[in-house]
Amino acid sequence: MSANGKDDIRRLVEENDVNFIRLQFTDISGTLKNVAITKSQLEKALDNECVFDGSSLDGFAREAESDMCLHPDRDTFTMLPWRPSHYGVARLICDVYSPDGSPFEGDPRQILKKQVERATALGYEFNVGPECEFFLFQTDDNGLPTTTTHDTAGYFDLGTVDMGGDIRREICLTLESMGFELEASHHEAAFGQHEIDFQYDTALRTADNIMTFKMAVKSIAKASGAYATFMPKPKAGTSSSGMHINMSLTDGEKNLFADPDDPAGHGLSETAYRFMAGVLKHARALTAVCNPTVNSYKRLIAGDEAPAWITWSYCSRSPLIRVPSTRGRGPRLELRSPDPAANPYLMLACCLAAGLDGVEHGLTPPPAVNENVHEMGSAERNRRGIGMLPLSLKEAVEELKRDRVVSGVLGEHALRSFLLEKESEWNGYNRSVTSWEIDNYLEKY
Repeated sequence: MSANGKDDIRRLVEENDVNFIRLQFTDISGTLKNVAITKSQLEKALDNECVFDGSSLDGFAREAESDMCLHPDRDTFTMLPWRPSHYGVARLICDVYSPDGSPFEGDPRQILKKQVERATALGYEFNVGPECEFFLFQTDDNGLPTTTTHDTAGYFDLGTVDMGGDIRREICLTLESMGFELEASHHEAAFGQHEIDFQYDTALRTADNIMTFKMAVKSIAKASGAYATFMPKPKAGTSSSGMHINMSLTDGEKNLFADPDDPAGHGLSETAYRFMAGVLKHARALTAVCNPTVNSYKRLIAGDEAPAWITWSYCSRSPLIRVPSTRGRGPRLELRSPDPAANPYLMLACCLAAGLDGVEHGLTPPPAVNENVHEMGSAERNRRGIGMLPLSLKEAVEELKRDRVVSGVLGEHALRSFLLEKESEWNGYNRSVTSWEIDNYLEKY
């Protein structure tokens, strides 16, 4: 049930001098789409009567089923502060429905809602807090992005070396005006790399917030003459951008991952350990959704700061799942593999399903690995049964096909669309000739 009624939306439109409303939705690849309407069409939108041609979008309908309907979630109404205040622009995030009035099975937001409803039926609320990283680059004389940074700053640097600090501050102020509760922002390890963390929320709200965050970051950067990218690894030889997600289950009030009497001394409940075991069990298939591009696997390389091994730890930062300190926040599990190219709706839906599989089947995680796994020899890793994440998009997609739990989350329609897109991307990558190949082979052979 929406907290905002139709009268509330009408009032907000009048109070904010709104003349344009963007009806937003997300395609299977995680790209934000929208149908823009004027205020005169507001009633039509509020009555769920706005349609669009879905046949032209990845993961949506075939030509015979092209007229898809947008149902706005009235609680997602917000102004877009970077647009002019006079004749203002607002947005509403929408669910996509089929022509027959049923929820469209290829809509990523509906896929997440289905998993959230399943968790609710079991008595669980899934809370997620993301840590979003991105790069700010200069643009050329034509306004096109380059890979030249504005600064030479490093981790947590400030002052004159962090030339992107002003843009980051403007992004933070804009996000707060849109209702975000920001926890921290800082310069990251690489030149031009930044991180902004916002307050955890329920899974659906967090996925909506991630999409809004990316839109705001790109818009504010562009208005400042820069270009923001969430590409996982835009430059060789430097750090990559990740999107760690902190996960917990509650019953609506109590954190069900908390147990001060945990025999292992980590403050985790049996539910938390079982949830962790489920995520670890399905980690290889989850990688296709959490790391959905060819470029994602330039980040997931052993020796880089991103995780490559399927382990967990409470005092090391090399594993796939870390148990952070509970100081200031309740117990949670930090999944460190996702990157910001992931579709947040599909990512959170699949992570929730994997964790619930562990809870429902009483799975037990392997022993914690508190050493640096990257520095172990292969014989020691094999002895301890430490598996590795997929090394390529192709390998991850094959794992997804074999995993009935994770692939089942997407459903037949979305899975088919996702696989077609990823296989096309992989084939295109294989057919390309890179500058590295030219540099290394042209003269040699």
